[in-house]
Amino acid sequence: MRFSTDVRRPLGLRARTMITAVLAACLGALSFSSAASAAPHSPTGEFAPFADCPLNNAAVVTCITSLSNGGSFTIGNKTVPLKNPVLLQGGLALSGEPGGTIFVGAEDGNTLSKTPQPVPGGLLGVTAPTWWPLFLQELFNEEVINKGLTGVTATVELAGPASNVKVSPFAILGGVGTGLSLPVKIKLSNSFLGSNCYLGSNSSPIVINFTSGTTSPPPPNTPITGSPGTLTVGTGGVGTLSGGRLVNNSFAAPGASGCGGLFSIFVDPLVNSILGTPSAAGRNTAILEGEMKLVSSELVRASEP
Repeated sequence: MRFSTDVRRPLGLRARTMITAVLAACLGALSFSSAASAAPHSPTGEFAPFADCPLNNAAVVTCITSLSNGGSFTIGNKTVPLKNPVLLQGGLALSGEPGGTIFVGAEDGNTLSKTPQPVPGGLLGVTAPTWWPLFLQELFNEEVINKGLTGVTATVELAGPASNVKVSPFAILGGVGTGLSLPVKIKLSNSFLGSNCYLGSNSSPIVINFTSGTTSPPPPNTPITGSPGTLTVGTGGVGTLSGGRLVNNSFAAPGASGCGGLFSIFVDPLVNSILGTPSAAGRNTAILEGEMKLVSSELVRASEP
């Protein structure tokens, strides 16, 4: 998310008032919520982007979409730019604590889009280690090197239940604390790596706590600064944070597992040697640039034909 506001300045009164008004409308709508319908939803007009908001959950008071169309993530030795947009969508329900909320995943289950990103360099220039069994060396060198199948994609996937995602619009606007917490696993794919080559898992996710403020990473990483972006509120009540940047460079990344299927005991170490994984906290970076939208769930329901 590319947010352009300078977070070193205090959040302005106008911005605080606007976001408070938007969230107050979202949270206040809870008292008017009727029993949820099991029917599919088709919001219209400016509410159309919220088609997968979990409206069938009567506790949801706010619908959210976050589209990241820029940024990058660095794991160990590899930096992968976000070439293809990644969509996070869902809703917020009240947690029972003052001002607290719980994230609820998208109604169709596609909470975080599984969008492959090309890994620069892929496996280019890599040959099979000589300590591999001869048949595996020949297979790798023939299929991956000789046939030119060196391209690799990385896909960031949600790890565990959607309720483990945390979103705080106030923290994003204020530039303090965690604005977005994502528990993820990263899938590496090509014809040789197979369909189950991952960094992280549902039981041991990579947890990335994004901020629009300034990070405090362990060495050797140095602090980097995000920004909350610009808040606008549409005529229908949709709040949009545009041109923002969420950052984190203090998380750790585990080693690869499951790469090469039955031959993972041989392939996992090769992948780890290329990536530089496991990679300790302070050696990895994630940056999201894009746009976040939020609106009262009741307004979304009311827009339906």
